[in-house]
Amino acid sequence: MVQQVIPSLKRILIANRGEIALRIQRACHTLGIETVAIHSTADRDQLHLKYADKTLCIGKPSPQASYLNMEAIISAAYQSNADAIHPGYGFLSENADFAEQVERSGFTFIGPSADVIRLMGDKISAISAMKNAGVPTIPGSDGVLTQDNELNKAIAHRIGFPVIIKATAGGGGRGMRVVLTSSQLAQAIQLTQAEALAAFANSDVYMEKYLQQPRHIEVQIISDGQGNAIHLGERDCSMQRKHQKMLEEAPALGIDTLTRNKIGSLCSNACLAIGYRGVGTFEFLYEAGEFYFIEMNTRIQVEHPITEMVTGIDLIQAQLAIASGKPLSIKQQDIQCNGHSIECRINAEDPQTFMPSPGTVTKLHVPGGFGIRWDSHLYSGYTVSPYYDSMIGKLITWGENREIAITRMQTALRELVIEGISTNLPLLKLILNDSEFQQGKLSIHYLEGSMLNTK
Repeated sequence: MVQQVIPSLKRILIANRGEIALRIQRACHTLGIETVAIHSTADRDQLHLKYADKTLCIGKPSPQASYLNMEAIISAAYQSNADAIHPGYGFLSENADFAEQVERSGFTFIGPSADVIRLMGDKISAISAMKNAGVPTIPGSDGVLTQDNELNKAIAHRIGFPVIIKATAGGGGRGMRVVLTSSQLAQAIQLTQAEALAAFANSDVYMEKYLQQPRHIEVQIISDGQGNAIHLGERDCSMQRKHQKMLEEAPALGIDTLTRNKIGSLCSNACLAIGYRGVGTFEFLYEAGEFYFIEMNTRIQVEHPITEMVTGIDLIQAQLAIASGKPLSIKQQDIQCNGHSIECRINAEDPQTFMPSPGTVTKLHVPGGFGIRWDSHLYSGYTVSPYYDSMIGKLITWGENREIAITRMQTALRELVIEGISTNLPLLKLILNDSEFQQGKLSIHYLEGSMLNTK
């Protein structure tokens, strides 16, 4: 089911680069919306610039001088007569100050309000809000840890070892440390506080129960901010290295319809409780049949295509419709999940050392065929910059069931040719051929703890 909208927005500035900028642009042009593409001096050859209605250079290659430069982006919106700004993912997409400045400057921010971004961006306030909304959470400190070592030890013993210390402003796998025994606790808290201060300019940390073999399950929602919210099922993102997702799939194995609807309804109701507007993702750890909320991403996710593949809902178009002030045109009973979808993140990096591999792509051959989707800004002759994230594309497959989706992905990975730079294709092929992965016996620790250590 493809959502059809006639947005009132006429011109949107895309405050991003790479594949997500191209993805947003395609959705806009499908709906007859003009696009403004901004870029750094290092990104003059970005693919989406060729198709934009207007392009503007906003700064030097450093993200701080370009894609993180709020003043330059808003100035570009003024210069281009844009109606709205779409932040994509990463960069300023979950920056409440940016969302606030966009709205104050007279533009529509394609995302939730600044207040909601702040609420859900702080782990402590997010957990509190979810508890109040009835969403299950991990046993924890219920607040920021103090300098009282004895009190911290008492909290840890109440929770039960092992525990994990996390930065309240953390993300991307940074600002967290596992503690196995009471004797390690004080030093772990101090180290995590120092790391959090350096990474996020905020030293606050909290404590949670450390689950031993959980899966990472996330629930996709759409909420129009007008009293309507729906969920689009779940994704399994357990194949991770250093907390970075490498492969995602939808739906998650072992989640029955009753459980899916129960957790999805809780997430939808939580959106109504906090006044959420836009698309968003609730992230959970899942172990022994129980869900535990960890955070909410108040933006479009990298892995959104697999939800689109199994539901037929264009999530970017949904964002645009909501930003245009339109109520949801679909109801929960309209959502049907069909088949299975897998996404592999293609990164320009050494498959063994994981070091970035910038350089020029000398040859590119993209796979095709039924059930195969390629989301990427890559082309032959394109130079991968050393200044930004190493992800250069997403390969997505769909099948009537998981086995077919896996087989199509194995075929697509064999057909995909990228020369001139190193990529993680060998590792992705290893994952798809792994018997444990094929059987679905996974956890967030499996890739690093078992597969990479034994093969």
